[in-house]
Amino acid sequence: MHGVQLITDGLFAELTERAGASPRLRMNHNFHEGPADNPHRMLNVLLRGTYVRPHRHVTPAKSEAFLPLTGRVGIVCFDDNGVTTGQFLLDTAGPVRGIDLAPGVWHTVVALSDVTVCYEVKPGPWEPASDKDFAAWAPAEQTPEAARLVLEWEALFSL
Repeated sequence: MHGVQLITDGLFAELTERAGASPRLRMNHNFHEGPADNPHRMLNVLLRGTYVRPHRHVTPAKSEAFLPLTGRVGIVCFDDNGVTTGQFLLDTAGPVRGIDLAPGVWHTVVALSDVTVCYEVKPGPWEPASDKDFAAWAPAEQTPEAARLVLEWEALFSL
């Protein structure tokens, strides 16, 4: 049916396969029609070990919400110097099932399951040059330092 998009196990499997083939170990699927469609709605499939460089959304200011649909994910928040200010375990089984981040909050996302699928919502438009303000204190993707940070962040959520 036109105008209806379903969130299915088949879509999860397809995106998980594509994430596994990606050097970044993650893949997203957009439900919105284009950069100007508001709000942006997407699935993010994150495989354990993916590194999401800490960032914030300030130009323009955008809030962001995450809801895990499968698995567990950790959200780590930071101050301007990279000091951890909060850590939040989101789990489909609860007790915390999602998070809404205000504009300008430094954060990262940590996959705590082999496969985690999150539903994400944030305002558009998406402009690649200004969508994220990456933290200068955080290493670039696909570096040994980034891989070490992922392990440190995972350890924050060890139960």
